[in-house]
Parts: sequence; structure tokens; C-alpha cells
Amino acid sequence: MTETPGGSESPPPTANGPAVASGGEGAPPSDAAGATAEGDGSVTVVGTAHVSERSVDEVEETIERERPDVVAVELDEGRYRQMNGESPDDLDASDLLRGNTVFQFLAYWMLSYVQTQLGDRFDIEPGADMRAAIDVAEGLGIDVALVDRDIQTTIQRFWARMTITEKLRMVGGLAFGVTDSRVVGVLVGLFVGILAGPVIGLFGGSFGVTDALLTSVTGGVVAAVGVAIAVDQGGKIALSPDGRLYAAAVSGVVAGVFAAALGVLDGVVATYLGGFTVRAVGSLGLGVSFGLILGGFASLAMGALGRGGGEPEHGGIEELGMEDLTDTDVVTMMMEEFRQFSPGGAEALIDERDAFIGHRLVALREAGYDVVAVVGAGHRAGIEGYLADPASLPPMEDLVGKERGRGLPWKKAIGYAITVGFVGFFVLLALAGVANAFLLRLFAAWFLINGVFAFAFAKAAGARWTSAGVGGAVAWMTSINPMLAPGWFTGYVELRSLTVNVGDIGRLNELLSDETQSPSELIAAMLDVPLFKLIVVVAMTNIGSIVASFLFAVYVIPAMFGDVGGVDEVGRLLVQGATTGAELVRNAVTGGA
Repeated sequence: MTETPGGSESPPPTANGPAVASGGEGAPPSDAAGATAEGDGSVTVVGTAHVSERSVDEVEETIERERPDVVAVELDEGRYRQMNGESPDDLDASDLLRGNTVFQFLAYWMLSYVQTQLGDRFDIEPGADMRAAIDVAEGLGIDVALVDRDIQTTIQRFWARMTITEKLRMVGGLAFGVTDSRVVGVLVGLFVGILAGPVIGLFGGSFGVTDALLTSVTGGVVAAVGVAIAVDQGGKIALSPDGRLYAAAVSGVVAGVFAAALGVLDGVVATYLGGFTVRAVGSLGLGVSFGLILGGFASLAMGALGRGGGEPEHGGIEELGMEDLTDTDVVTMMMEEFRQFSPGGAEALIDERDAFIGHRLVALREAGYDVVAVVGAGHRAGIEGYLADPASLPPMEDLVGKERGRGLPWKKAIGYAITVGFVGFFVLLALAGVANAFLLRLFAAWFLINGVFAFAFAKAAGARWTSAGVGGAVAWMTSINPMLAPGWFTGYVELRSLTVNVGDIGRLNELLSDETQSPSELIAAMLDVPLFKLIVVVAMTNIGSIVASFLFAVYVIPAMFGDVGGVDEVGRLLVQGATTGAELVRNAVTGGA
């Protein structure tokens, strides 16, 4: 706790009793009792841990002792209203369906989850320090000033400032925080396998992957799926949900390995499945097998290193003492560790908020108010520095508004390149003299594969039939338009039957903290939470369309051009089309001279 005497902005508005302070700037409170002459105010900073009972006591004692004109709290309007239950907490679902907003929500969820875990560890509700400050202030008739930046702005800028590597590390850290290394290893293996499958399909022949091998692997996949489904359905009689899951997985893998090794289904596969299906399923089967083996070794290695299984060797939540959460040296060390992890993220999450809160407190002080400011311990040093030297505050306009990110807009550039490439592909083939009927079949294949995969992935995520159908119908178009995504359309239709609100975040945190549920029960319970279901449906629809576009490029095009010379012929036709197009342009410019 530090007191900084006063002498720039106008101070933030206040909340007195049920009145709610706006998150923006406003006039100073006119009814603050005991305000001193303008410029003669003071600020007393109380650094707290948001999950500390000791911090609650310190906040109450300080306010009752100081009897300030204003109590400033590290809250914005939205969090204040939510804390007081004074406004609906429905989320703007349209924001959740656009761009990086989903990932910003995941970042906010991660931060909320960590704070909830700390609250459970110390048996106190997160934000109890702010609640105590507001309650004491209202009981004494003292105005409450909301001095923090809007949480949506903070999370958006936090996400935009992080590099791709930092985002992956953060998501990975969340994954290890809510599950063990085996689950992470399997998921990583599946991801690697799905990427490796098309590569095997295209170039497998160069390193010994024969048609006979792909046929055997396809037979193994068929056997694995069939046996797994049979065991799962049969296990409903005597097995628990987890038991069915494990039994189906193990029996399916064993059946698939034996069927592929012995070739027992080779004849059936060769008779009833076409060459394209065999190559697609077989190469994906090989890729997924390779990925799962790799993921298994990775999970064993991570387990041996103590990652993702059990409690961390040191520095985990369970080893934190309450005194650590407010100890200056420990907090400084934690802030510096986060800064090393993500300099840009730390700037948005810590430094900018220090400056924003500093602006608000300096304005209150210069307006002549004595203030007790209740802030997180990690912000205290930065805020005190700005209070001691207000001239060092950055301009307020640099601290607000949407962060557009730094560097070149690679995603947009790649998206527009895909659009131009897709349109150019068909135009060049037409200029090369390819028959219209063939181009129509090629486009129909593009439409169908995108629609089927987007629909299937959305339905697998629990979308309603109409929602999945809409996503599938527009997937062909959104795959070539960087400004659209099929998941948006699926999500908008799904919202007819869903109502999402910030309370869903608390429900998700409760589910993740429940160690009595099995993985299958946990996933099912999370999908019952509207907000989580919406995000999963949107994401899975988009993933389905992405997978379909990739498969179209590496499987469908080679298969359809097989009758006209293969993949090499595609290149020749494109060059011929470009030559013809250039000639047409030259003739148009020169008048045929």
C-alpha cells in the first residue's frame, strides 16, 4: 500500500450505490464528500491478489481508515455490472462468429480458468477484493470509480500483440492444464497424421508405398471402424461410458492391424471401392497411424519430463502460498516471466493497463479527490511509477481502440491469393480449350466435397440439421473468399436455438475443475454449455471446409485428370491457357497488328 500525494485527463465517472459508472471518461463526481481543492488530492494504492482473503481484509481496513472521497477499483463497466447482477450478461454472439474473436474468447477463458483454479486453491471467490472494496465504499457512502480498460479491448489487443508461436505455446499450456499428456499426444498425432496422409497419397510411390499396401491399409481401416462401432454398441449393456470408449478403441486398433497385416479384406476392398477411395482412405490411414505412433512417443517423453501429467515439479498452483500472491518480489518475478514468454502480450495485458489506470487516477487526483485505488499486485509498481511522474504517461489514444496487429497482413494476402488462384485455375483451363463439361464436373466435385465435409464436421460437433446444411451449402463459396467462413453461417442458424452469455464461462470452469468426470462425460457436459457448443460448431464447420479444400487439391484434381494425362497434364494446360490469355490481351491492345 502506497500513498501518492497530488499536484490528465478528466477523471472517470463513478458508481454510487446502484448507479453504474461508464467505462469512458466523464465529469468528476459532484457528490464526493470531503473533496479537497483542485490539484490537492492524493492516491493510496492497495496491491491485492484477486483470490486472497488477506487482501480482502487489507482493502476493508484501508478504506475504513482512510475514508477517501473515491474508491477506485480495477474493473470496467461490464465486469462491474456483471458483479452486481445489474444488467443482462448475454454476449454479442455475432462477435463470437467473426475472425479472431473466438480465439480472443479462448484467451479470456484461459485467464479466467487460471484465476478460478487459484480461487479454488485458496477457497475464496475470484475478485473478492474488488467486491469488498465496492461493498465497503457503498456502506460508507463513498463513490466508486471504475478505472480499468474494457476487458474486450484488453483481450483483443492482448491476442493481436502475440506472435503465432506465443499463441501456440499459450494454447498448449492450457491443454496441459486441463488434461494429461496422453490426450495431448493423441490429438497432436491425429493432427500430424491428417496432414501427412495427403502427402503420402501424392508422393508415397517415391518411397515404396504401393497400391497393394494402400489396399491392405484401407481394409484395416474398414475393419477397425466396423469392430469399434460393434464393441461400442454392444458395450452399452455392461460397460461404463469410459469402458466402452477404451474397449472400442483398443479392439478397433487390434482388428485394424490384423486385417491390414493379413490382407483379409483386400478382395472386398478391391471389388467394392474405387481406386480414388482406396488411395484416399489408405494414405490417410497410413498418415494417421504414423501420427499416432509419433504422438504416443511424444506423450511418453512429455510424461518422463513431467509435462502434462500430475502436478508440476515446482511453481504450480498447488505450491503457491497466499503470501506469494501479494509479495512484491514474487509478483515482479512472475510478471517478468510472462514478459519473457510474450513481450507483446505483456504490453497489452500489463503495461497498457498500468498506463490506462494511471491516467484515470492522475485525473482524479488533479481534480482534488483523495482516492484509495484497489488494483492487482502485479499492476501496483507500474501505476505508482506513473503517479510519481505523470509526464511519462503515454497518450490515452494509444491505449484504446482495436489493435490491428503488426507486420504484413499475411492471412489476408494468402486468402486473396487463394481466391485469385481458384478463379485463375478455371479461367486458364477454359482458355486452354478444356471441354465445358469437364470443367462443370470439376466444379461440381469442388462443391460436393466442400459441402459434404463442412456438413459432416458440423453435425459431428452437434449442430442441428438445418445449421449443418446451411454451412455445407455455402462452403464451396467461403473456401475461396477470405472475408467469409462457412462456420459463421452455421453459427447464425444455430443461434436460433441457443442463448449464450458470460455465465457460460463460469460453468465451463466448474466442469474443468470437476475431477470426478471421465473424459467422455466431460466433453459431453461441455457441449451442453451453449457458448462452448457454438464455438465448437463454428470451428468444426470451418475445419471441415479447410480439410475438403486440401483434399480437393491433392486427391480430386489428380484423380479427375487421370484420364487426360495425369497431374503433369494440369501444368501443361495451365501454361497453355496462360499463353493463350497473353496472346488475347496482346491482340486486344495492339488491335491484332
